[in-house]
Amino acid sequence: MLIRKNIGIISVVAAVIFLGVCGVYPFAAQSATKSMNPVEQVNRLEREISSARKNQLNILAPKSFSEAEEAFIDAKKRLERGDSLAKILKKVAVAQAQLLRAKENARVAKTTLTDAIQAREFARSAGATNLGKDYAKAEEKFLRLTKAIESDNLKRAKRNEPEVVEAFSQLELRAIKVQTIGEARKLIQQADKEGARKIAPKTYAVAQEKLKEVDAFISKHRYQKVKMHAMASEALFQAERLLQIARQSQTIRTMRPEDITLWVEDILHRTSSRLSAPDMRDESLATQVDNILGSISALQDDHKYMVAKTKSQQAEIQTMKNQIASLEGLTQEQRAAKEHLEAERRAVEERLAAERRFNELFSEVRSYFASDEAEVYKQGNQLVIRLKAIQFPVGKDVIMPSNYALLSKVQRAIRTFGEPDILIEGHTDSTGTDEVNEHLSQRRADAVRQYFVANGTLSEDKIIAVGYGSKRPLASNETPEGRAINRRIDVFITPNPQTG
Repeated sequence: MLIRKNIGIISVVAAVIFLGVCGVYPFAAQSATKSMNPVEQVNRLEREISSARKNQLNILAPKSFSEAEEAFIDAKKRLERGDSLAKILKKVAVAQAQLLRAKENARVAKTTLTDAIQAREFARSAGATNLGKDYAKAEEKFLRLTKAIESDNLKRAKRNEPEVVEAFSQLELRAIKVQTIGEARKLIQQADKEGARKIAPKTYAVAQEKLKEVDAFISKHRYQKVKMHAMASEALFQAERLLQIARQSQTIRTMRPEDITLWVEDILHRTSSRLSAPDMRDESLATQVDNILGSISALQDDHKYMVAKTKSQQAEIQTMKNQIASLEGLTQEQRAAKEHLEAERRAVEERLAAERRFNELFSEVRSYFASDEAEVYKQGNQLVIRLKAIQFPVGKDVIMPSNYALLSKVQRAIRTFGEPDILIEGHTDSTGTDEVNEHLSQRRADAVRQYFVANGTLSEDKIIAVGYGSKRPLASNETPEGRAINRRIDVFITPNPQTG
């Protein structure tokens, strides 16, 4: 209850600043100082700033977003050095006022620059950020449009939009042909050198056909963006698949039939063992596959049953609570008033208990990770897990199986806190352009977020992923060691004070 009340106070202060009624502000901030937790307010603001960046307000409303971020950084520094609550809250309110302005400007930009925004997204999805200076020029033109909107010059923005649309469209086509199709063609050529045409003729034919299809389609249907991207991705996938099949086929050619069978059997046995399925190595390989699929299906059914049962139990508990309240003779309004008073009375005790609990869980989570896997530390009321050991293929956002064990530990750490809010930050070294680094770090942060969501760690709305590129280095980028440190994923866990 207190937190919602405090958020309301901060929002009022932000709105006052946003409207320019500066004379009212000192009183509003002063009246809030006794009840507000500055750590919670600054952390909440950090999440709002990260969410705004994720929604590209730094691009759609660059001036107001920059001012919001500067005020947030100032508030964080004041918190760290122990400034008065009034000064901290003033900066928090300024930041939120600028965020309000940024959201409004972004809304106008989305309405005014629909075609340019879409063209930019298609170009970025195609890998145009890798085109260096040419992409940077188009991005600069786009920023001039959004800055014009922030200056209330909508006519200028709309007049120059077609030029930006065309620039991004040309970059998109180049990126697809140079990046996606070019990469697919290189992979097929490499596979050909390694004998794929002879050793994997079926897969080779599929890869070649997909490449021809997308090349012809782009030339004839350049405006069918969605299908064009889907076909290009499929061509690249088939080319990568060809190379793997060709190499695996070369290995199998040197093996005896029994060794091949034992190799396949071992794969199936290791899978069934992890699923706690019966050992069926005395059956055919087809039966062993059915055994695995059946075990997976049973686990899925059990999971659905447990989810349904939990929901049913929660509904039953709520019904019982309502019945108890009804028997006490309280109206809904009276119950709400009673709950509010009880929440006010317990607020201080709960906060202290939450802090003690947080420290206990912090010690527990630290024990999950080896020193070379992750660094775990406290930042205010947040727990930060800096993943040292996570590795991605060069220039890609694919989570490799070697990272699963580490990410499983992170999942365990998250679940230790129940239903916390999660912020995933992606960071790169300074190699490459700012545009490439920002885009790559965002894709990698998104990949980790998707991994957690797909594995049922938390619901989608509880996890935000943001890419900062090379903007927040921890070490010098002048050395290989420093660059390795800067390439990282940071996971911020913020416990929910209402459930913690």
